[in-house]
Amino acid sequence: MNGRLSAEYRGLEVKVPNLFRCPISLDVMHSPVSLCTGVTYERASIQRWLDSGNTTCPATMLTLPSTDLVPNLTLRRLIALWASTAAPSSSSPAASAVGPTPAAAAAELLRRIADPGADPCPPLRKLAAFLSDDDVDEFDKNALARAGGAAETVAFVLRRADREAAEAAVRVLAAIAASDCIEEESKRRVAAALAADAPSAAASLARVLRSGTSLEARVDAARLVESLLRNAAPGARAAVAESEDLVRELVRLVGPADEKKGSLDGQAVAAGMSCLAAVAATRRARAAMVRLGAVAAAVRVLEADAGPPGQALRVLEATVGCAEGRAAVCESALSVVPAVVSKMMKAGVGGAEAAVSVLWAVCHRYRDRRAVEAAAACEGGLTKLLLLMQSGCSAAARQMASELLKIFRVNGKSCVAGYDSKTSHIMPF
Repeated sequence: MNGRLSAEYRGLEVKVPNLFRCPISLDVMHSPVSLCTGVTYERASIQRWLDSGNTTCPATMLTLPSTDLVPNLTLRRLIALWASTAAPSSSSPAASAVGPTPAAAAAELLRRIADPGADPCPPLRKLAAFLSDDDVDEFDKNALARAGGAAETVAFVLRRADREAAEAAVRVLAAIAASDCIEEESKRRVAAALAADAPSAAASLARVLRSGTSLEARVDAARLVESLLRNAAPGARAAVAESEDLVRELVRLVGPADEKKGSLDGQAVAAGMSCLAAVAATRRARAAMVRLGAVAAAVRVLEADAGPPGQALRVLEATVGCAEGRAAVCESALSVVPAVVSKMMKAGVGGAEAAVSVLWAVCHRYRDRRAVEAAAACEGGLTKLLLLMQSGCSAAARQMASELLKIFRVNGKSCVAGYDSKTSHIMPF
């Protein structure tokens, strides 16, 4: 059992409930996990039992069809509540021998981070390492994330500090915001802390995206930008989305991770395209996105098959909603249109509908000859449209697909006459 807890519980002048004791070690459990038999053990104790080659439950001696360990969160909260109410005062000898609890350690680190005369980088790095360590118990991580003022203090450093400290702050905030084991309330506090001064936060995140010392730090910054875009008030959200420095760096993030080999990094692509899709939700930001290379970046992702294509298709769908985006797509129709058609049925229903919207905008609504000829030359386009129409797509997507069929049914020489229609439609943007 964890030494800190062992000393703490030995010093308690209360009876320990049997339910809180591990059946193997008989110590109070710190990280209780349950086997498929329903019996709960301390994680370290039962893991040692299983690693020794045992295939039975120690308490019941039943053969285990599965050795999966499921965290018993309810019991862990009960133990924590019991410990907090039964623990001796800080002045007792037992308490002084234990050392700081995670909450106390967090408070000390936060005090050092907030001290204007101290270097915030070392305590920030300690917090980030603690929150990112797979061997640290989830309960302790949540205790740190919940510590009073944690998100607000670190976000303040992000907005005000130099590049090195800002990068360290990004790693801490991203470790909270992107972790599956951190409670949603702590994640919401991170988003709220960033949104409290959205323009300054966006400028600092752009700085980390531009000059971060590692690709991981830049990816973390992009994830925080997306959180900021999805949680800030409308006015602040628009200010972030319209930051050209930020958009430029997001486009660069989606570029080759290795410029010599030209290869794309999957995590960087996923974070960058998801963030650009969030930026594109602001209409006024779309023209700048196109000018800064978002269309080319999205096509590069589709052609390289660098991760799920849905976000790239959604970025293209948003950009053809402005004249600059349509011009960019049509100017590069020989590469854009085949890339969109090739991924139409590989991105789920949402991605397929986005692909149809892109094709419909440039081929049918605006009738660009270059786009029409490129679409007519695509192999398998007709089949994919028919498959989409038979799927559970929306009525609007089905209507757009039916109109695009006219293009795919003709050959490249007569494509213009083949898709003319008297019907009028509302742009789906």
